[in-house]
Amino acid sequence: MAKIKFNNSNALFFNTLRERVDQYFSEKHLKPTGNFKLYLKTIILTSILIACYTTLVFFTPSNGWIGIALCALLGFDMAAIGFNVMHDGAHGSYSTKKWINNIMSYSLNVLGGSSMMWKQKHNINHHSYTNIEGMDDDIDIKPWIRVHPAQPGYWFNKFQHVYGLFLYGLTYLFWIFLNDFKKYFSQRISDYTPIRKIKTSEHIAFWGTKIGYIGLFLVMPIYFAGAINTLIGYSVLVFVCGLTIAVVFQLAHVVENAPFIDTNGQDTKIETEWAVHQLNTTFNFATKSSTVSWLLGGLNFQVEHHLFPKVSHVHYPELNVILKQTCKEYNIAYNEFPTVLSALKSHLMHLKHIGAAA
Repeated sequence: MAKIKFNNSNALFFNTLRERVDQYFSEKHLKPTGNFKLYLKTIILTSILIACYTTLVFFTPSNGWIGIALCALLGFDMAAIGFNVMHDGAHGSYSTKKWINNIMSYSLNVLGGSSMMWKQKHNINHHSYTNIEGMDDDIDIKPWIRVHPAQPGYWFNKFQHVYGLFLYGLTYLFWIFLNDFKKYFSQRISDYTPIRKIKTSEHIAFWGTKIGYIGLFLVMPIYFAGAINTLIGYSVLVFVCGLTIAVVFQLAHVVENAPFIDTNGQDTKIETEWAVHQLNTTFNFATKSSTVSWLLGGLNFQVEHHLFPKVSHVHYPELNVILKQTCKEYNIAYNEFPTVLSALKSHLMHLKHIGAAA
């Protein structure tokens, strides 16, 4: 594994920021984990999933358009559960109790993924080595999407800003049926990162929940609703879910002016402190929209999340105020797009620019 080191010898900015964040929670007598707002959101999102699934499988609508709309809603709801419930649980910020966090992180397994894989590729690689080639697998869809000049370019990359969104809709399908298995059998999380030793219980959970997912979302629907209805509905579900997940993650890191680092798999020392690297490579968007924040589990506050992954997203708006003030004092750039559409435009323009240079 390539070793990446940051110059944290004079991390005055981050030390000050952490002190202020700790002081905020102390003065407000708050725990950094989730609260009733998060628990209520969990109930709402889980209820929507159960209601949509039950209606589609056991009371299949005779009107096909209603069925398609419910499948789309189910796909978006599954992404929202990932953003809000699984994500906080996997980071240990959902609850003060470890077993509750583990249960919430396993919601990813119910939805076809693997919390074991996620914790390694996201919690460790993505958060530690953001936008570093060969280490950050969260934003990597090569060769189909070229995100920075160091990646190989192909003729079709010139059109990636056109077909990109369609391709994003397929990423969930590839994730659960290809990428997880590729990592499992190759024993590698990313190009330069071997997977840690998998426990027996994790092997069982991996295979058991993959089989369970197929039974829950393919076998049972085919049995009760029919093969054609299931294939159409499942296609809509995975496309909406994949598109939603991919776009949210790309808007935070793959946009104009976001730097990328290529180490060529070699040990590398990056001449900025880790926290500043996070601010350089991470962009917030639509932080003024309570609706966007509610639906995306605070992932529009991506900077706060990267700096304080153990803090639940329900606290990010307050941390945002502290972060902006501290960045201003230390003359460190804080990157933000005012809306989702402005961030999406920047993402597509970035894809167009990088693709044209292929």
